[in-house]
Order: sequence, then C-alpha cells, then structure tokens
Amino acid sequence: MDPERLKGKNILITGAARGMGAANAEAFAAQGANVTLGDLDEGAAQEVADRINAAGNGRAIAVRMDVTKRADNAAAVAATVEAFGSINVGLFNAGLNKPRFFMDIDEDNWDMIMNVNTKAMWLGMQETARQMIAQGPQERPYKLINVGSIASRKPLVDVTVYCTSKYGCLALTECGALGLAEHNITVNGYAPGVVVTPLWEQLDKDLVEIGFKEREGQAYDDIVENNLVIKRVSYPEDITGTASFLASNDSDYMTGQMISIDGGWVTK
Repeated sequence: MDPERLKGKNILITGAARGMGAANAEAFAAQGANVTLGDLDEGAAQEVADRINAAGNGRAIAVRMDVTKRADNAAAVAATVEAFGSINVGLFNAGLNKPRFFMDIDEDNWDMIMNVNTKAMWLGMQETARQMIAQGPQERPYKLINVGSIASRKPLVDVTVYCTSKYGCLALTECGALGLAEHNITVNGYAPGVVVTPLWEQLDKDLVEIGFKEREGQAYDDIVENNLVIKRVSYPEDITGTASFLASNDSDYMTGQMISIDGGWVTK
C-alpha cells in the first residue's frame, strides 16, 4: 500500500464506525489521507479514529451525525474543514436494510430505509459539494463517492425497499455527475454484493425471521452457490482497493460510474 497515494486528500466518510466505512477510513489514512468519521455512534467512530491516529500516517477525527439531517451533514463538512483546512472527497457509505416481502412493506419500513440510504446520500452530496464549490477550483477534481449495492443492478424479492433505495443511489451518481461537472466535481460509486459486516449479519437473522430462510447462514451459502462466480462472500478488505482508487487521482477521468464489486453476481 502506497503511504502517499492519498496524501493531501481530506475525506469525509459517513457510516464510518464499523464495517466498510471503518475499513475504508483506516485504508485511506494508511495512504496518507486525513479522514472524518461520521456516525450516529460517535463512540465507536472515535475508537476507529484513535486507531488511525495511533498508526501515525493520516489523521482522523470522529463526529456524531444523523445522516438524515441536513444540519448534521453540514456540520460534518464544517468539522472536516476546521480540522484539515478543506474537503476534497466525500464517501457516502451509511446504509441499512430491513427485509420485507412486497405485500408486507409498510410506511415505516419504506421511510426508514429510503431516508438513510437515499435521502441521506443526496443531503451528503449536496452539502459536501456546496463546500467544494465555495473552496473554488483546484487542479485535480473534487470527488464524491456513493456506496451502491448489487441491489442497484438486480431486483431481489425480499428487499424491495432496499433495492429501490440503491437504484436511487445509482441515479444520484449518474445525475450528480451531470449536475456537478461544471464545478470540477466527479461522482462515482461502487456496488458490493455480500460483504460480511454487521449490516449483513443482522440481515441474515432477519431473513430467517420473515421465513425466507430456514437457518442463519443459509443466505450466505445459497448466494455463494447460486449467484457468485467467485465462490466466496467478501469482506470489507475486498472493497478498500476500489474505494481507494475512486478517492485517488487515478480515477480523475471517470464520472457517473458505478463499479460492481460483487464476486460476479451481476453477470449471472
């Protein structure tokens, strides 16, 4: 890992207390970036920030944020600028899921998932872009990175609302690329499949609860057997390389793209 690949990048990451968000924060800092870890669980985010600061490459701060609130998104951006002088990259990673079959979806399920996965991404993109525009032109593009999903590409019967939210992430990526190009801001994203994180561990339990699977672990086994070309689930460390690429200067000539990191699921 190049310890200077992301040197000079000041990066805000939402949902950074655990899972892919935490893994990306540590990977970015190991490559020289300064990172703001935004999460509703500020204590857990601070633990990740402490590990980063102890490692001694990039610097890190933790901020409490409810990603569904515009004021919290604006405050996290402001905290990044106060700590590091500017913001160059926003990674919008916060997300959740709660499976329901189509006829069992209610307004609470819809609003919860759409607010966190899609509305919050829009708010984060807008508030981060607002600051980037205020900072003025820089030689390299500013970068917004959205976390999509295999559910951005394929319909799944047990998670209709999640699919809707993640198709929305794809739309925000493509429309954001068009809308922000004049400000030298690129918008790209990546779409994981099954990543072993707290979100997926809870989803595994929830699928048993709604009767879609008979036992915990069956969802993993069935997906590996029936859907993946690479016959294993993934881990956050499988995601950090692509995320680092999108945050780095290597992706300067890309915008409006959603890269699949799903073990080949999208091809089947």
